[in-house]
Amino acid sequence: MWSPTEEEKYGVVICSFRGPVPQGLVLELGETVQILEKCEGWYRGVSIKKPNVKGIFPINYIHLKKAVVSNRGQYETVVPLEDSVITEVTATLQEWAVLWKQLYVKHKIDLFYKLRHVMNELIDLRRQLLSGHLTQDQVREVKRHLTVRLDWGNEHLGLDLVPRKDFEVVDSDQISVSDLYKMHLSSRHSVQQSTSQVDTIRPRHGEACRLPVPHHFFLSLKSFTYNTIGEDADVFFFLYDVREGKQISERFLVRLNKNGGPKNPEKIDRMCALFTDLSSKDMKKDLYIVAHVIRIGRMLLNDSRKGPSHLHYRRPYGCAVLSIMDVIPSISELKEEKDFVLKVYTCNNENEWYQIHENIIRKSSTKYTAPSSNYGLIISLQLLRGEMEHIRREYPMIFNRGVAVTRKIGFPDVIMPGDIRNDLYLTLEKGDFERGGKSVQKNIEVTMYVLYADGEILKDCISLGSGEPSRSLYHSFVLYHNNSPRWGEVIKLPIPIDRFRGSHLRFEFRHCSTKDKGEKKLFGFAFTPLMRDDGTTLSDDIHELYVYKCDENSTFNNHALYLGLPCCKEDYNGCPNIPSSLIFQRSTKESFAISTQLSSTKLTQNVDLLALLKWKAYPDRVMDILGRLRHVSGEEIVKFLQDILDTLFVILDDNTEKYGLLVFQSLVFIINLLRDSKYYHFRPVMDTYIQKHFAGALAYKELIRCLKWYMDRSAELVRQDHIQEAMRALEYLFKFIVQSRILYSRATCGMEEEQFRASIQELFQSIRFVLSLDSRSSETLIFTQAALLNSFPAIFDELLQMFTVQEVAEFVRGTLGSMPSTVHIGQSMDVVKLQSIARTVDSRLFSFSESRRILLPVVLHHIHLHLRQQKELLICSGILSSIFSIIKTSSVETDVIEEVEMMVESLLDVLLQTLLTIMSKSQSQEAVRGQRCPQCTAEITGEYVSCLLSLLRQMSDTHFQHLLENFQSKDELKEFLLKTFCVFRNLMKMSVFPRDWMVMRLLTSNIIVTTVQFLSPALHKNFTETDFDFKVWNSYFSLSVLFINQPSLQLESVTPAKRKKILDKYGDMRVMMAYELFSMWQNLGEHKIHFIPGMIGPFLGVTLVPQPEVRNIMIPIFHDMMDWEQRKNGNFKQVEAELIDKLDSLVSEGKGDENYRELFGLLLLEKIEQETWRETGVSFVTSVTRLMERLLDYRDCMKGDETENKKIGCTVNLMNFYKSEINKEEMYIRYIHKLCDMHLQAENYTEAAFTLLLYCELLQWEERPLREFLHYPSQTEWQRKENLCRKIIHYFNKGKSWEFGIPLCRELAIQYESLYDYQSLSWIRKMEATYYDNIMEQQRLEPEFFRVGFYGRKFPFFLRNKEYVCRGHDYERLEAFQQRMLSEFPQAIAMQHPNHPDDSILQCDAQYLQIYAVTPIPDNIDVLQMDRVPDRIKSFYRVNNIRKFRYDRPFHKGPKDKENEFKSLWIERTTLTLTHSLPGISRWFEVERRELVEVSPLENAIQVVENKNQELRTLISQYQHKQMHGNINLLSMCLNGVIDAAVNGGIARYQEAFFDRDYITTHPGDAEKITQLKELMHEQVHILGVGLAVHEKFVHPEMRPLHKKLIDQFQMMRSSLYHELPALDKLSPACSGTSTPRSNMLVSHSPMSPESIKLVHRHSPLNMLGTVRHSSSSLSSHTSSETGNLVILTDSSVGETAEDMYHMQASPSTSSLSSTHSAPSQMINSAPPSARGSPSLPDKYRHNRELMMLLPMHRDRPSSAMYPAAIMENGQHPNFQRALLQQVIGPCKPCSDPNLSVAEKAVPAAPSSWSLDSGTREALPFLSTHVGSILAPPVPPRSLPHGHYSLHFDAFHHHLNDAPPALPARTLRKSPLHPIPASPTSPQSGLDGSNSTLSGSASSGVSSLSESNFGHSSEPPPRTDTMDSVPSQAWNTDEDLETPYLPVRYSLSEPDVLETLKSQPCRSHSAPSGVIPQDAVNPPALPPKPYHSRLPNMENEEGMILEEDEKHRALHRKISQPTSGVKEEQARVAWEHGISEQ
Repeated sequence: MWSPTEEEKYGVVICSFRGPVPQGLVLELGETVQILEKCEGWYRGVSIKKPNVKGIFPINYIHLKKAVVSNRGQYETVVPLEDSVITEVTATLQEWAVLWKQLYVKHKIDLFYKLRHVMNELIDLRRQLLSGHLTQDQVREVKRHLTVRLDWGNEHLGLDLVPRKDFEVVDSDQISVSDLYKMHLSSRHSVQQSTSQVDTIRPRHGEACRLPVPHHFFLSLKSFTYNTIGEDADVFFFLYDVREGKQISERFLVRLNKNGGPKNPEKIDRMCALFTDLSSKDMKKDLYIVAHVIRIGRMLLNDSRKGPSHLHYRRPYGCAVLSIMDVIPSISELKEEKDFVLKVYTCNNENEWYQIHENIIRKSSTKYTAPSSNYGLIISLQLLRGEMEHIRREYPMIFNRGVAVTRKIGFPDVIMPGDIRNDLYLTLEKGDFERGGKSVQKNIEVTMYVLYADGEILKDCISLGSGEPSRSLYHSFVLYHNNSPRWGEVIKLPIPIDRFRGSHLRFEFRHCSTKDKGEKKLFGFAFTPLMRDDGTTLSDDIHELYVYKCDENSTFNNHALYLGLPCCKEDYNGCPNIPSSLIFQRSTKESFAISTQLSSTKLTQNVDLLALLKWKAYPDRVMDILGRLRHVSGEEIVKFLQDILDTLFVILDDNTEKYGLLVFQSLVFIINLLRDSKYYHFRPVMDTYIQKHFAGALAYKELIRCLKWYMDRSAELVRQDHIQEAMRALEYLFKFIVQSRILYSRATCGMEEEQFRASIQELFQSIRFVLSLDSRSSETLIFTQAALLNSFPAIFDELLQMFTVQEVAEFVRGTLGSMPSTVHIGQSMDVVKLQSIARTVDSRLFSFSESRRILLPVVLHHIHLHLRQQKELLICSGILSSIFSIIKTSSVETDVIEEVEMMVESLLDVLLQTLLTIMSKSQSQEAVRGQRCPQCTAEITGEYVSCLLSLLRQMSDTHFQHLLENFQSKDELKEFLLKTFCVFRNLMKMSVFPRDWMVMRLLTSNIIVTTVQFLSPALHKNFTETDFDFKVWNSYFSLSVLFINQPSLQLESVTPAKRKKILDKYGDMRVMMAYELFSMWQNLGEHKIHFIPGMIGPFLGVTLVPQPEVRNIMIPIFHDMMDWEQRKNGNFKQVEAELIDKLDSLVSEGKGDENYRELFGLLLLEKIEQETWRETGVSFVTSVTRLMERLLDYRDCMKGDETENKKIGCTVNLMNFYKSEINKEEMYIRYIHKLCDMHLQAENYTEAAFTLLLYCELLQWEERPLREFLHYPSQTEWQRKENLCRKIIHYFNKGKSWEFGIPLCRELAIQYESLYDYQSLSWIRKMEATYYDNIMEQQRLEPEFFRVGFYGRKFPFFLRNKEYVCRGHDYERLEAFQQRMLSEFPQAIAMQHPNHPDDSILQCDAQYLQIYAVTPIPDNIDVLQMDRVPDRIKSFYRVNNIRKFRYDRPFHKGPKDKENEFKSLWIERTTLTLTHSLPGISRWFEVERRELVEVSPLENAIQVVENKNQELRTLISQYQHKQMHGNINLLSMCLNGVIDAAVNGGIARYQEAFFDRDYITTHPGDAEKITQLKELMHEQVHILGVGLAVHEKFVHPEMRPLHKKLIDQFQMMRSSLYHELPALDKLSPACSGTSTPRSNMLVSHSPMSPESIKLVHRHSPLNMLGTVRHSSSSLSSHTSSETGNLVILTDSSVGETAEDMYHMQASPSTSSLSSTHSAPSQMINSAPPSARGSPSLPDKYRHNRELMMLLPMHRDRPSSAMYPAAIMENGQHPNFQRALLQQVIGPCKPCSDPNLSVAEKAVPAAPSSWSLDSGTREALPFLSTHVGSILAPPVPPRSLPHGHYSLHFDAFHHHLNDAPPALPARTLRKSPLHPIPASPTSPQSGLDGSNSTLSGSASSGVSSLSESNFGHSSEPPPRTDTMDSVPSQAWNTDEDLETPYLPVRYSLSEPDVLETLKSQPCRSHSAPSGVIPQDAVNPPALPPKPYHSRLPNMENEEGMILEEDEKHRALHRKISQPTSGVKEEQARVAWEHGISEQ
């Protein structure tokens, strides 16, 4: 049974609990839990971390802690009963733990380790605090360390600052806002100065200045390593002031034995001293630590004979020094000791010993000897600060070591009252002694005794140094052979005070003989008494003592015998008649000098002081004695303070009239002496004296009389020093007056009370009189008034002893009121006046509410005056914060309504005004008066804000009512409201409080929202109806909006614990303000229209706050706005425009989210449903929500690490939305520029130009002025358009799109011409000319195009379930593009098939990408068909301005013919139409339409043959016109390819398929097409004849054998065709005439013979001839042809099925030479999904050759790779190659996809000798070397002119016998499968007619005559991808050829037709040439077109432009389209015409 717990309420988890039971609460180690119930070993409760989740947990997992439970029951709260600091540490550590781990993740390693260290320290300190074993001081110290570390960590982690008082977190409810502000400041200060130990809250006014902090040196002798002495030694340490040349401290003595250890074994590790009481001044002096080493032993160290060994002398040995200034920097920051080594130097001459340390310091190196090693004294030093008591507490370990406290000689800066001291410091200075008849000087030793009056030797009164006990006698050290010794040794004589009088010192002088006996012979003595006869002590001076002769026999028993003698010269002068003694004779030639210094608190050396104390002895001198008191030093006075005061008051009582004024002055002098910081600590002595010892009961009368007399004289006197001194002494004078009156009252039972009160009243009148005087004319009077004001607040406490609180308050009010009210007295007086008021407020008097009511008005009056004048703001703020602090404290106990009322009336308005002024100044960075820096301005702002907030917080409802009622007019009220709202707004805008002052910020917000709630009714009541005031309302709304948007109130960003804490204390203040705002909006009524559209943006900002309640409250306001505008204007255009504008900027700032979008639509649509304007409203709301979709997408893209592509796509989408859907021109233009900047960043210059063009097109060539906008200045429309045009032209130039730039050049030229601006006209015409040059001369890459489908709901809106075509980057192939897309969408899944996805994929919550390459279909067919247009120009039109793209997919219709698959192989051709043509404002555009067409097998055959014819024609024509310079290789290859293929199969396949009787009978409708095919074959023979004739003419002698072979094969071909097509009888004479038929030489090519290797060129020969263009991925420095565009196949390598050919088609990718020379990736995986992976390929390739021959050629692709054939010489069996081909392409099902080129699929490559990057042009003429051994598979289809010929020739005479066809290192892709399918057929394949099988106009690169000719070998073609495209130069031996781009001149009758046969540049997507919309069914035939001279010469730097013959159009049609039959005739006519011309 669960029962509620009584005691067990709070606990800590001591073992993690995983909650495996039902209702189990998961708990982590260290979590705290609140327990609600218990039952049989289980508790039920909540974790403090997650207070909403209740659950059960085992009892034994919890450690219970005591706690206080409040509000018991369901909503009880539990607070642990432990020190609040411990609670805070626990909570903070838990909070830090999370952030600490994040530091590691974010690589902030330094802070990570620092924080770990601090957390460990906190845990340790917390443990100490919890142990309960610490003393109170230790607890305080531990807490200090804890809070310093907590604040440090919070600051470094960016957490909130915690305000504290005495280490405890303060409750902001219990203190005033001003105090809270100060605590924040002090906490901030302590964080910054975490090492400082003092509490840094600013002292209240009137608190005395701090005492100087004394410094202390702790010195410890570690060891003395100078062990060459071998005798005992005394080491004396002391501090020495170099400038003064004197010792300033006592000596510290260490006695060492001969081994260097301490003589007393107990002293080991205890040889330490503390040099105390060094002042700050001392620390600035040039101080040294000096160590004197005195050895104790023989007279001479090295001579054992000198002196007997039993006698020991003190002898000087060495000295060491250490500069304190040098070591201070290194030890001042350390908390521990630091070691130093002191070298011990020895003295060269003992006579100089007394100044050896000075010589060492001055570096007089001749006078001392440095030690031979670095050894010496090793000491450690530590600098300590603070009073001795503090040091004893802080460093107990030092005192435990028995430290020797070594005092300063003389008194410290601060003399402590209890410091009793009586030390006489005596220095043995020097002596002068006679030689005494000896030949050598004496060794003199001085012995000293202290004797009492009775002759007794005082015990232990001589101290050689601290650290050793005192002794009774002293032996000086001995200087060897020196009659004038100088010692300079300081001895301390701590003589008891009672023995001082009558004691004397006796010095005995002995000669120390070094002879054997070693006696010490006494020869004289000297003495001196310690006190003079007049009672003064021996003065601090040098005393020359008389030396009296004596010997060993003399007796000193009767000291009276010598005490009667004079001891010194002064003594002798004092009493000259003293008889000379018979016993002791004075030695006149000898003298002895000592100096003394007394440091005593009991004895004086001052005669005047003694006279005062004994005044009765000199009654006639009293006046003089009192006058001389001023000349006595302060030290003497404080020593005898009580005695002096007693004496003064006795004198006063003795004769008041006579001595009254003098005693008063003396008293004032003594009181002011105690104001000095040196004697400040004697004030308690004075206080004690007044309380306990003062007995002057009558003194008060005289003191009041004198004081009043002084004040009354202040108006007359010029010199007022004595008056000012009396004013400064006011406090203690009043203490004496009051105490005296109390004593009198006691003695007389209260007599004369009235007289006393009257005298005090009169005194106050005098005080007021002084203060009311006009001091502007007299400077001295100012000082008097200042002195009086400074002292005045100190007398209140004394008055309160005699008067009631009200009486004293009346005195004070009268006095303060008497001060001049003006603020013009002068700044210094202002300050003093305010300081006096401040100290009044801080006094005890002000804490009484009775006195406050009296004093507040006058205090507030003065503050009000200063605030009005904006003067002394800092002091005023201090006074105010003190007042608020007192009122806040008092409000707990008493009623403060009246006082707050006073303050509201006096201060509220002026405070607001002051703040507005300060804020405006701080914004303009002017310093406020009296301040010098922005920081001070910020501090003042903070002070006043806290004062204002304090006042507002104290105000109740009543106060607000009174305030609002007191306004005389609405204007006053309006001004007040405007000021208040303005200050509040500035508070939030300026961030007066730093970001981490969360407590302060939340409290501020709370006060603001409360104040606004009080003020809003007044606003509604006074300014709504007829008196509507827009300004006030607008100010109110602005404030509300700013308030809700404050960063500190956005609770979503804080931790849950902190959020709960805030909500518990204040609630969600945003919601409170939102309700307030909404209700005020509703109160506006018809005036709402004034805030449309002004408040739309701000309100929109509020609704974007991520707080559902705020959104629900505020969104309906927009409906209201729409409604009101609709009522007024009949529409809501303004609301619409403003909403859209502001939405854009707010969302881009990071506001808003998906939830907001939904809520916005939902709430508004719901409201609009009821309205008459529903339709427009709904459409508006819908478009706004759609805009939000796009804006959110845009923002997510921009802020994320998204790729440029995504950002650009997003921007385009948004831009189009602005233009098309909501027609916001300005936003549209903004996004145009954003998009342009993105393009420029990504270096998409062409796209950037197109983007800017959008803006340019909006402008006209007019002079209309335009305002400044974005980065454009204000200018005319004409100027802006001109600037834009120039910029766009520049970008087109950078993007090498000169053709686009030229029309703009022309447009500008027209403008310049119309304005006669010939300079600009000249410039633009030159620019245009340059662009034409660039088109012709510069090389350009053709890009690839890729179709991308984005499927699934996870894509952003602008991509979701759409397909796009993208223009690839330079050199970017399909594989690279795929990788790029997948990296841009890392979550996306690649689709492996090209089929359109079904709904399950479209609607799923995922991302699917479908990518394949597509072929462009150029629009500008005319240019491409012009003969004389260079290919460089055509190249541009093939890939620019493209809006249509296509891709092909092969499939079988009906049963598949095993023998000849061409019969049933169809092609499905998909055409995609884009929304815009590429290139444009983006690199990709959406597909707007798809179209499907099927191409029949026969149509495809026609296209293939036609294309090959066209290709041959073009090539031959170029040779005829000498456009190909000298190098015939290309023609050789082309002819060889066609003839050889024809001989060995190829066309025969078509004959078999379509000329078969069965086919003709089953397809009667195809008769016309069959005829057409026959005519094309017939035509091909004619063309070949002409070609061979041209070949004969230009062939190189070395190539003759090849030519002969070609002639032979041509005869064979003719004869084979003759049987089929009898029309071929009439063969072209060119062939038969120029070469003998060599049919007899026809050899059946063996599979292994080099001759059997054929080269098949899949593309236009011009690609080889040199109309070169750079493939977008070619690496060739000059040109590149495409991989696989040359196919060299062995004769027998023809596959068995036609479908095999499709596997061998080339990839659509531009070139395989992108860095790896591999075949394009697109060919892989491009089969339909059903086909991929199925092993359906036939296992033999019987018909490979025929199939390859029949494959459609890729007429637009240059060759970029060669494939070595299978040759026997390389030792590799052909079957190996066959197997390899099978292995790689086997699994793929046949398709016409050029993406599936054979080359790509498999084939090993030989090292390419064809690569042009290798620079081997010279070798190229001998093409036979390579050609014979290379096989180039078909490469992605490129649309070529039909008639595209494949050259296919046998190997030339150089055979490649030695190199085996190795697998290429850089060709083959590792894996045949890729994640994303390429286009089902190469983009080049189908649509441009480049898919051989299906397209009549293009092929995959192998013509039906020759391209598919793989030779006889049955092996699959090996491959090398290494052959770059071969430029014209490459085929020339002549290296210095002028240009490869000469215009084609054809002598045939069909020049234009043949001209079209130029090869195309290699590019990533072949320009589609074959597919034309269906309307073009009957195009004209081949005859030439006139050259279009005005066609824009649009540049394409790298290649030639495909020209499309109209025949293609006829053949490309939808299924069952009728064929056209005129082509054959046209072609024949054209061709014959060309031959006859030739």
